[in-house]
Amino acid sequence: MLFAQGKAVNPKAIGQLKITAGDGMLAGNDIVKNIALSKELSTFYNLINESNLAVTLQSRGPITIFVPANPSFQNLPKGKLDSLGKPTHLWELTSIVSYHAIPGSLKAKDIEKEINKGKGLATFTTLSGNKLMARIDANRNIVLVDENGGESIISRFDVEQSNGMLHVVNKVLIPKAKVI
Repeated sequence: MLFAQGKAVNPKAIGQLKITAGDGMLAGNDIVKNIALSKELSTFYNLINESNLAVTLQSRGPITIFVPANPSFQNLPKGKLDSLGKPTHLWELTSIVSYHAIPGSLKAKDIEKEINKGKGLATFTTLSGNKLMARIDANRNIVLVDENGGESIISRFDVEQSNGMLHVVNKVLIPKAKVI
């Protein structure tokens, strides 16, 4: 039985609780363990494992990671997610996953401080070595802008990890391809 304002409430009268990406994470777990706990982040978890970046993201850090929720992957071009899982696309997959992480532990207020310091635009270097920009939109959302001009809004902030900080985003960030 649940209680609201001192009165017993039938849980069925409330309806089903909405599960948000990042629910159930424990601050004592590392980034990879916590992403594994969230069903709403399972696609990115699979990509971490396929890219062999789990050990990197379990390191001491600190690391700030922007994790796309599962619906974010629907915005990729048709067939893109499937092709990333093929061995011939390992470099591209590794680049995309590491593009979602930056060194250091940054809370939303730290990102906002960098945006203000940059007069409306902050630039961060990701673990992939590419640049990721951040700005604040008219609705006061923190918007991440990838190197191709794609935009992603941080939908859940400041989920503490034992080795850094996790933020959930609503789109997949894509770095510019590098010639090796």
